Amino acid sequence: MKPVWIVDDDRSIRWVFEKALSREGISYHSFASAREALDALADGPPQVLISDIRMPGQSGIELLQEVKKKHPSVPVIVMTAYSDLDSAVAAFQGGAYEYLPKPFDVDQAVELIRRALDESQREQAALEPAGELQEILGQAPAMQEVFRAIGRLSQSSATVLITGESGTGKELVARALHRHSTRMSKPFVAINTAAMPKDLLESELFGHERGSFTGAQALRRGPFEQAEGGTLFLDEIGDMPAELQTRLLRVLADGTFYRVGGHQQLKTNVRVIAATHQDLESRVRDGAFREDLYHRVNVIRVRIPSLRERREDIPLLARHFLAKSARELGVEPKRLSDEVLAQLSRMDFPGNVRQLENLCHWLTVMAPGQAIGIADLPVELRGEPASAGQGPAPDWIAALEQEVERRLARGETGVLDQLSRQFERSLIAKALARTGGRRIEAANLLGMGRNTISRKIQELGIGDADD
Repeated sequence: MKPVWIVDDDRSIRWVFEKALSREGISYHSFASAREALDALADGPPQVLISDIRMPGQSGIELLQEVKKKHPSVPVIVMTAYSDLDSAVAAFQGGAYEYLPKPFDVDQAVELIRRALDESQREQAALEPAGELQEILGQAPAMQEVFRAIGRLSQSSATVLITGESGTGKELVARALHRHSTRMSKPFVAINTAAMPKDLLESELFGHERGSFTGAQALRRGPFEQAEGGTLFLDEIGDMPAELQTRLLRVLADGTFYRVGGHQQLKTNVRVIAATHQDLESRVRDGAFREDLYHRVNVIRVRIPSLRERREDIPLLARHFLAKSARELGVEPKRLSDEVLAQLSRMDFPGNVRQLENLCHWLTVMAPGQAIGIADLPVELRGEPASAGQGPAPDWIAALEQEVERRLARGETGVLDQLSRQFERSLIAKALARTGGRRIEAANLLGMGRNTISRKIQELGIGDADD
């Protein structure tokens, strides 16, 4: 994370911020004038900028305007001892994140900086980082169809619906569509519509005005504004709550929307790419997805094949993922024997490409030698029969069968759904407990995706976890 910049001609104010930020473990740079800060901007922007308004030479408002011109996503907090309306209006018109009148409470000022840091990191995470483009690999005929579709769509801004099972790489295809389009120089913003907090659904998608609800202490631009001129990727659109579907339909229909709490109609120029693992036609028939919205997103469809439909790509993908894991860990890439490649090529991989990637990372960490044989695979993948002492079935399967019999004997219905939810809840809860609440690590342990585990946590009502 980049440092926080403090700009104030008053040495005592800079000292107060320096001590407070040091205590919180937040890195910083201090400047005595706007000119010094602008000179340093040539080497890169800060994570957050906090500046006095009235200083000798260039003012804080002028600094704000220059920073916003070059780096519009940097949150800027302005402060002044002259708490007048004109200064506040000028600050917010210039795009300030917040206005801090002097004298201020240091703890409140640090809390404000922390909120600005969170906002800055959220926006950075949503934008595709330059130079870190992921490659789509595949030689199978089913993947060649996907590549041809990307090529045909390179000069189009039509809405695209990407379908495929979880873990097949739908976001990679969306990013490829963006990179090979006329919008490639503009932002690519990806959001998971199923993982949005229920109480912040509209705000997360459309942004909000300052003061529009409790906790909305600053204006927030939503993804439609962040992706202006570029591409907005709406992942897991099939799970989008009904209350958002109507608002999304309006944006897709006429290209306009309002921020939460706003009265000014905003125009948007983004290309929408949606993705789902759901059968949208079935959800339309069940009344879970609006038919008119379905027709708006289903303009051009690109289907991503499952890994079992492209088994010939498994050796290519496995070598790629082993090399990737080796680079990340700073070790030599490991090699798969012909027997291992044959074994992997026979597997169905219900978690698709993501499951194969997780397996390759596990092998990079856990396999003792450079050459990986069958014995180095996880036990469940070796194709070995259960040991004689294990019995016909593990104890948990016997207990499950007894529970099913009890429920059926009582005449219960919906047994599959009830037990499946309990099973998933237990698996995810235990994985989260093992990782200290870190979702991405828990998802890797379970062989599911980051988006999937976030959606499951919300659907199953599992307690809060870290991202």
